Amino acid sequence: MNKLLDLLENNARLSNKELAVMLGKTEEDIYNEIKLLEESGVLKGYKAIIDKDKADFETVTALIEIKVQPKYGHGFDHVASRIAALEEVESIYLMSGGFDFAVMVTDKSFQEVAMFVANRLSPLEGVVSTATHFILKKYKEQGILFSDEVKDDRGIVSLC
Repeated sequence: MNKLLDLLENNARLSNKELAVMLGKTEEDIYNEIKLLEESGVLKGYKAIIDKDKADFETVTALIEIKVQPKYGHGFDHVASRIAALEEVESIYLMSGGFDFAVMVTDKSFQEVAMFVANRLSPLEGVVSTATHFILKKYKEQGILFSDEVKDDRGIVSLC
């Protein structure tokens, strides 16, 4: 992988000056490389990874597996673009296995996610079936550990 992309993927907050020093280039070289990567669509964006539990966000996240009937001549892309256009959909992936797509959705409640699946996702042309899995706890996301060190709170028990 391109060393600049590797550095940005691990810490997008590095300044052009820091990147230049790390890569032995000028700040102008780094600026131009990043601009080219953005314009060509290689760099899609910059986003913070937030521990929503610690930030007291009142949300639930669901992974929804979707089985579809692809449209002749369009394959999975036509259905995927329609699903991706739904504002609730954070991510969509084509998968191998028993389901065709995996979709990530975050909303305020289990009820809202359920209503999204029932009223907006399932009725889409081409969607055959869905299976919704609610995320109960995140331990790691995009290489970042979420859980604090596990503490043993069982106490000491004496049998004497």
